[in-house]
This record gives sequence, C-alpha cells and structure tokens, in this order.
Amino acid sequence: MKSFEEKLKITAERLGLALEQIPRHIAIIMDGNGRWAQRRSLSRVEGHREGARIIESIALHCVDLGIESLTLYSFSVENWKRPKAEINALMHIHSEHLVSIRPTLMNNNVKLLHLGRIDGLPNPVRQDLMDTMEMTAGNTGMRLALALNYGGRAELVDATRKIAQEYKDGKLSLDDIDERCVRAHLYEAGLADPDLLIRTANEMRISNFLLWQISYSEFYITKTLWPSFKRASVEEAILAYAKRIRRFGTVKTS
Repeated sequence: MKSFEEKLKITAERLGLALEQIPRHIAIIMDGNGRWAQRRSLSRVEGHREGARIIESIALHCVDLGIESLTLYSFSVENWKRPKAEINALMHIHSEHLVSIRPTLMNNNVKLLHLGRIDGLPNPVRQDLMDTMEMTAGNTGMRLALALNYGGRAELVDATRKIAQEYKDGKLSLDDIDERCVRAHLYEAGLADPDLLIRTANEMRISNFLLWQISYSEFYITKTLWPSFKRASVEEAILAYAKRIRRFGTVKTS
C-alpha cells in the first residue's frame, strides 16, 4: 500500500497543488438527509440510509487522496430529542453500517475511532461499535472517527470531570492544567485538529461539533445535501481550502 506522502504527492500533482495545500484532517457535518428524502417523496429514514451509504464512498476517496484523518458527525447528543421511531431507525442503520463496513476498513487499512459517550448508546450499537474498533485497532492507514452520541460541550464537560478527579486524587496540580492537559482528556486525544471543516446542506452553524478542535479550522459550506455529496465534492472543498491563507492568529509577512 502507498504511504500518506505518496498518495498526497499524487493528489497534489493531479490537482495542481502544493503538498501543504492539502488538508491532512477533514471533518464533515453531514446534513440534509431529511431534505434529500423529502424532495424525492421518500421517508426520512430512506434519506438516512442513503446518507449512510455515501459514507463508504467518501471515506474510500479520502483514503485514495492521502487524507490522514476523517471525522464524521453522525449523531449528536441533541439528536435524542427526535421522534422515537426515527431514533430507532438511525440506531439500526448505525449497527448495520458498522458491521457492513468492516471488510472495507480492513481491506484499506483504515482504523475506526469513536468520539462521544459510548455508554449512552443502545447495547447493539455499542457492541457493534466496540467490535469494529477492536477489529481495526491494528490498522495504520487513515483514521475514520465517528462522532456518535457526541456533543462538543459534553466532551468538554467530560474532560473537565476527568481532570477534576485526577486533581482530587493528587495526580494533577493546578499548574498541570493547561491546554495540553485539556487536550489529553478529550475523547480522542491522538487526533490532530481538523484542517478543514465541511458542512453540507448550506447550514451556517457548527451545531456543537468539535468546539475545542476547530479553533483554527477552515470552513467550507456547500449547498449540496449529504446524500448527493460526491467524490468530486470532496475535491472542490480541497481546492477551496488551498486558496486560504492560514495565519493561526499571526500576521503574514511575505
């Protein structure tokens, strides 16, 4: 298998970009399943099924592009407020997808990660998620992070609780608590911050997603509904990202 750098070089040459113009970590807020279904006189559940199907295609394309990490906002802590029938269908779709995608993950050396509160998930989903993560734990290629039962505020609350407990137990001093400490207590401390955040369906908000991690991410908003998001859509976002000048709070001097 080609390394990240080899894939990135091929992608950069094909798109006419420099290596540094390609994001290493892409995060996506997948929005528009319901509207996609409504426009086709289908049920919202059918929209969610089509949205789940698209995930595999987009993930595989990111593997081919040389993207190191892909984080997908799959189900938020606020989504539990939806109608019970829709929630049950969504959980069933997640279970199906977590099982069906295993051969693809293994064949492409992809490691599955989870962001969120795993204990709040129904038992079948939790078990399928844990089994798939265990199966792919040794993979060394792209990391596919699924934000499932996730909320940015919940993540910060959970991190704060862990830090407070370690302080109480004498494992941390006040001087130990800094940005590095907070990052170490997030759901997946090993993931680099996203370079590029994509949101589909033309929504102009972040919806409680990766509040800590997207401090300096570049945003790309597209009118395309998630089930209609294609491989070419990913490349359009990358080309838009390549035009940005990332200053990280500094002033560009040249």
